Amino acid sequence: MAGLTVAAIAAVGFLAYQASANVPDTLGAPRTASSPPASAPKSPRAEQPEAALPGRSGTGQRVVYSVRADRVWLVAANDKVRRTFSVTPGTVDPTPDTYAVTSRSGSITGSDGVAVEHVVRFANVDGTTIGFSAAVDGSTSAPDPGKKLGGIRESRADGDAMWEFATVGTKVVVVE
Repeated sequence: MAGLTVAAIAAVGFLAYQASANVPDTLGAPRTASSPPASAPKSPRAEQPEAALPGRSGTGQRVVYSVRADRVWLVAANDKVRRTFSVTPGTVDPTPDTYAVTSRSGSITGSDGVAVEHVVRFANVDGTTIGFSAAVDGSTSAPDPGKKLGGIRESRADGDAMWEFATVGTKVVVVE
């Protein structure tokens, strides 16, 4: 009987721990270079160590995207970084500028034919829509260089955080 009680307490503790990892209010503190997520996307560009929020990236609540570092920062209204993560860009980059989230889709098929979720769109470059998304299968492979693709792929966990953070109208600052 005592063995069953110990097993039940252990199971409840484990489930409570898992549930606490999924609280939307806590999008997570910035990760350190020594502890990247197991599902970190592999960038076709050189992998950069985690960097501080770029200077001249605006103020207030915003998404900051560095096309050179292939990195995103989710920045709260108090200018504190709530989360940062690496991404795999498409073949078409947005011009450094300030944009706003224009539309979102829960799940669609991306322009590369991959099922994606939590699509957050913010720009259009010569007819190519630019936005963040996560592949439903978790893949973050490099895009086909022969196609014009504007999807900026993130892990599913990072896609969940982006979805919670970047509603329509949220500022997106693109920097080099």
